[in-house]
Amino acid sequence: MPFPLVTIGYAFMGGVLPVMVWLYFLLKEDARCPEPRHVIIIALIAGMAAVPLALPPEQFFKAFADFHLIACADTSKTCFPIVLGWATIEETLKYVLAAVLVLWRRAVNESVDLVVYMITVALGFAALENTLFLIGPLLNHDIFGPSGFLVTDNLRFVGSTLVHVISSSCIGFALAFSYKMNKGIRALAASLGLILAISLHAFFNFFIIQPDGIHRIAAFFVVWTGAVVFLALFEILKFFRYRNLPKNTC
Repeated sequence: MPFPLVTIGYAFMGGVLPVMVWLYFLLKEDARCPEPRHVIIIALIAGMAAVPLALPPEQFFKAFADFHLIACADTSKTCFPIVLGWATIEETLKYVLAAVLVLWRRAVNESVDLVVYMITVALGFAALENTLFLIGPLLNHDIFGPSGFLVTDNLRFVGSTLVHVISSSCIGFALAFSYKMNKGIRALAASLGLILAISLHAFFNFFIIQPDGIHRIAAFFVVWTGAVVFLALFEILKFFRYRNLPKNTC
């Protein structure tokens, strides 16, 4: 097998296996009333499909921003518009593909399901995105260096993957807590959830690319704080879902 194919295989495993850990944890949290496996797979594929769809508008937006903002890619103050634009593209695409391919299905029949499937879509996106980021270090035989495969894989496991999960969960929770309300309120909740998802994603990416460690620590503090909030909200949703149900029933 040619070396590039082997490299792509290793990158794929490095990108997908950490995501499978997150997915396993998510499905264990929803183990009492598990979701159909084929719908979970569709959600993962939907998230992966968002990656190639995001690349052209992201490159166009970067070129547009570089043209109108002097040295946008090199100055932290003017780089934020690009970061914000990319976060907007990614979070919007994840939500649109989730809505088109998953959220209308019969399997999505409880409020907590909206969170599960939005996060699954995010994990699919993270899996392919992580794979693409790992190909470079592997092709350059950079395994143990500061930008190498092991370091990059670990940072994306605890950082990028988690920020995708937390960001998409904002939309999921917004839809879940407005599940039984009228369409107008649900649309407003979805819009607010999307705005919050974009904001969290953009600020994390902006802080993580700063050269000083303080900003990076702040970025990870935000996402891990978000993870704690996510777990608390998920438990609240499960409580309201199961409180009136007999044990061993859905």
